Amino acid sequence: MDLKTSNQSGSVKIDTEKLYTQHEVDRLLDKKVVGISSQSTGVNEEAVASSRKKIKDKRTIANLVKKSNRILASISTHGLPFDFFPDVINVEEERITIIKRHLLSSEIHSVDIKNISNVFINKSIIFSQLVIISKTYEENDIRISYLRTEDAVFIRRIIEGLRVFISKKIETANYTKKELVSKLIELSTTEIVT
Repeated sequence: MDLKTSNQSGSVKIDTEKLYTQHEVDRLLDKKVVGISSQSTGVNEEAVASSRKKIKDKRTIANLVKKSNRILASISTHGLPFDFFPDVINVEEERITIIKRHLLSSEIHSVDIKNISNVFINKSIIFSQLVIISKTYEENDIRISYLRTEDAVFIRRIIEGLRVFISKKIETANYTKKELVSKLIELSTTEIVT
């Protein structure tokens, strides 16, 4: 199926089977740079290396931006009988952000996943407490109370899975959010004793 569009010089015919995604364009450009360097000996090798580095840097920056803007999971606390200022835990691919709210203020703590040494769950009759042990945080542990037990277990599994991914240097930007969360849960499906 062909699309027709018009511009200042007249009508342009677009073949929809020839449309490329950005990833495909980057791959074609990379092949073009490799082809140029192998075909002609007169091409400056430094220019080719510089072009490759620029392409690699663009991909790296695109992956970093994608990873920094994705919140994989978010939960909030539930105090009794009402919690007017619930604390929130946001888990991103590279860090965890804990927002502790008070009457007229709030505290925001960010901890990189690579700096987390352990994650514990303290269970009580109604609620659970999530304890995140950080290598760099001043007090060494962050405690978030009044969480539903299933929420605390879910967040712990996501964090533990991300810790494994980071320790094995697995690139997570290639996964969609849904795929990544399912892989993280699948990776850390150990039974928790209740």
